[in-house]
Amino acid sequence: MSNMNELNVGIVGACGRGASFKAACDALGQVAIRAVCDANAKELSAARERLGALEQYTDYAEMLEKAKLDAVIIGTPMHFHVPQAVAALERNLHVLSEVTAGVSVGECRQLVAACKRSRGIYMMAENYTYSRPNVMVREMVRRGLFGTPYYAEGEYIHELKGLNEVTVWRRKWQTGVDGVTYGTHSLGPILQWMPGDRVVAVSGVGSGHHYRDPRGAVYENEDSCLMLCKMASGGLVKIRVDMLSNRPHAMTNYQIQGTDGCYESARAHGEKDRIWLRTRCKDMNTWLDPAELSDEFLPDFWKENMQRGQAAGHGGGDFFEILDFVDAIEGTRPNPIGIHEAMDMTLPGLFSQLSIQDGGRWMEVPDSRAW
Repeated sequence: MSNMNELNVGIVGACGRGASFKAACDALGQVAIRAVCDANAKELSAARERLGALEQYTDYAEMLEKAKLDAVIIGTPMHFHVPQAVAALERNLHVLSEVTAGVSVGECRQLVAACKRSRGIYMMAENYTYSRPNVMVREMVRRGLFGTPYYAEGEYIHELKGLNEVTVWRRKWQTGVDGVTYGTHSLGPILQWMPGDRVVAVSGVGSGHHYRDPRGAVYENEDSCLMLCKMASGGLVKIRVDMLSNRPHAMTNYQIQGTDGCYESARAHGEKDRIWLRTRCKDMNTWLDPAELSDEFLPDFWKENMQRGQAAGHGGGDFFEILDFVDAIEGTRPNPIGIHEAMDMTLPGLFSQLSIQDGGRWMEVPDSRAW
């Protein structure tokens, strides 16, 4: 870091998702957005002004060459994440990358190799690991209230047919590939609820094709895709991703089952999350509202930064991932989603694509730590 009180960052994808990190950077107070980059030259100047940056670039390589940066935030479409992260890591810059980490196994291998060579740190910005209920469940797991977690479910149900036509890259990289193409929002929190565990094999299946895009083409991604994950511990995880079905928005849903407790998130508007804990419930028919347990199980970092976090977007996720990124750079706290955690969240979905092509055959998922 050029100044221990300030981290100079460049944001690529500044006219789109990258711009949403401004509130988090401002809220933290020690991150300076020095440069912005986007291929959209028409809107770039306005984006630079909104983000308060000193410099703007339409060429990412030029920004890395000319801007005096400590780190980059990658908020571009999925297929740019690896090449842009590798380019920054080769300059020993720190990288915070949007999800997923990569769109192919070969790309992921390149990213892991670049991280090993670089003095920069890599962190994946999986913001759903920071949502209030998810961090509470993680803390309860840490304190042993669930006993041994052995089963979990995660769902990302977000109808995207219209958005596909606005952000056209989604048509190729999210609904143009069959399988769980965008599974880190679902799998990420679950892996933190099963600490020390990882997915060792997956089986992918789909529900068929029932929709066409505005040009009459069938979406390559089946409407609902399921990924069954066998865990190293012997546990089981089920992930559902559905970006095409006609239905009300549900976004993210979660469940976890342990030997001494279970948690189920609300699935629709008006419902509440619910939790059962052997040590807190009087019988097997009593559910608790997790919100009533906030004082006891909401971590201090969340309580201390609640106002700043919630003002930054994604239920606090955008702020807390920037906070962790800066702390990891300064060495004050471990990197929570470093390169191998990012691979643990990304690789299963990539192997689900191979599985679904092969009739749902179980596919082994490699451990990037051995690459």
